[in-house]
Amino acid sequence: MNFTHTEDRRMLADSLNRFVSEQYGIEHRNQLAYSAEGHSPTLYAQFADQGAIGALFPEEEGGFGGSGFDISVVFESLGRGLVAEPLLGALVVGQALIAAGTESQKQKLEAIVAGTVMAALAHDEPGSHYELNNVSATAAKTATGWVLNGAKSVVAFGEKADLLLVSARTAGEQFDETGISLFLVDGNAAGLAKRGYSRMEGGRAAELTFDNVQLSADALLGAEGHAVLEHVQGFALLALAAEALGAMDVAKQHTLEYLQTRKQFGVAIGTFQALQHRMADLLLEVEQVRSTVVNAADAIDNAEGVERAKMLSAAKYTVGYVGAMVAEECIQMHGGIGMTWELPLAHYAKRLVMIDHQFGDEDHHLARFMALSQNA
Repeated sequence: MNFTHTEDRRMLADSLNRFVSEQYGIEHRNQLAYSAEGHSPTLYAQFADQGAIGALFPEEEGGFGGSGFDISVVFESLGRGLVAEPLLGALVVGQALIAAGTESQKQKLEAIVAGTVMAALAHDEPGSHYELNNVSATAAKTATGWVLNGAKSVVAFGEKADLLLVSARTAGEQFDETGISLFLVDGNAAGLAKRGYSRMEGGRAAELTFDNVQLSADALLGAEGHAVLEHVQGFALLALAAEALGAMDVAKQHTLEYLQTRKQFGVAIGTFQALQHRMADLLLEVEQVRSTVVNAADAIDNAEGVERAKMLSAAKYTVGYVGAMVAEECIQMHGGIGMTWELPLAHYAKRLVMIDHQFGDEDHHLARFMALSQNA
């Protein structure tokens, strides 16, 4: 099997890496990421112009990529620059539209690809602890459509999103695997309350409350109870794994450069055998992550059902434990300065730790992988 990137993907990676390095320096990035917006609408539009959003979707749906390897190329570049722009929401909502949307609903994808509409997934709830089927928000049928009630937590860019993809129960009890539907909700809908805040690693998130939000009949994405959540979660897992790989590569390189230039007792500390062994272990683990990202990208394109889910959980588990290792080891090998705000490494370490907690941490995905293996 040939995993070599095509010429188009190499060109996309080179273009994005160059754009990120020129436009997203760490000081400018931190100004944007910790601002009231949490990102730059201008730069987000420029990412769309660069093709970063279009590469996430197939040509027949208005993009020009859409394969697992296209997605991994984009998010690895974003990870290298700690880009805080809301491309993950665009990916997840866009893939949900492709998987389950009506022809009318799919027309919303054009604005997402163009970067003129910011989209966000609102699924997690207080206390849901990563479980896809733990949904207590409800959507009840009315004469004209639906009425939505409930709360969603830690919605990335939910405060600013123009379009929300909201999970809600249309049947069953809180933990039932069936009866969960997805709804397209205007970000300024009446009855929607938002409490936004800065995330620890930059960017924005929000707590959302839906109080008798009136929705039209065509707000329902596809069919009632359509089992699309696990499908679109797979794209998020791949994207986060690739983003983590990009961040690890940069943290690793910064640490190697430090070991080669920092001197103690008149010699570079990189000549100390103990540090060489620790760095060698780190390099091997990062390459293990690279392999799992390749497997996950291939699974998105070529695997189905249990096998697809296993490969994606394996990637997310691996970036969870290796990400923590990279963050800890790189900071320790930098000594006290490794924790300072001024050093880019501190921000890469925070992002790696927080990636572990998006769409399920390493413990969750290890348990999921084992359960899937037993049921296979």
